Amino acid sequence: MASLPEELQVREAAARQRVEDLQAEAAELALRLETARKDLSRLEITRETVTQVLAELSAAEVEPDVPAGDMPEANETSVPHGVGVMMVPPWREGLVVAVLPDVYRDIVEIIADAPGPVQAKQIVPRIGLPTTTGKIEGTRGKLKRLVERGWLDEDTPGQFTLARQGPGRDRGNSW
Repeated sequence: MASLPEELQVREAAARQRVEDLQAEAAELALRLETARKDLSRLEITRETVTQVLAELSAAEVEPDVPAGDMPEANETSVPHGVGVMMVPPWREGLVVAVLPDVYRDIVEIIADAPGPVQAKQIVPRIGLPTTTGKIEGTRGKLKRLVERGWLDEDTPGQFTLARQGPGRDRGNSW
């Protein structure tokens, strides 16, 4: 019969092995999740681009029957329209927050009003959503898209601020 210290040592070794196995499995799952997120992001961007190109092509085929005085100015930035289309354009000088879809515009405005970096879970209730994991993750995806497109910065993982070169730099003219 084994002594109590020997039995505890055997159990400790088994528990240590389980922890190491689970850590390896978690690392593999994290890698797979990151790959899946990148694939999803590429597909979303592709869909948005195709939708935009098709809209521009169909608009070019139909000449508008609008008097010259009613045409929008060349330097005006219009708000994109489309059912089921989520268009978040890359930020560039002179682009205003009004071009963003409502929920993205709300997110940027909340971050602009915040005294410091903001997390997704802090934004969700301010845009009128329940603080469930799904809503937080959906909002985090929107935040990441705004970072990718130059509207926001994420210097620390999960902490979002206005982009230094983007809309917050000259808020008086951009808002």
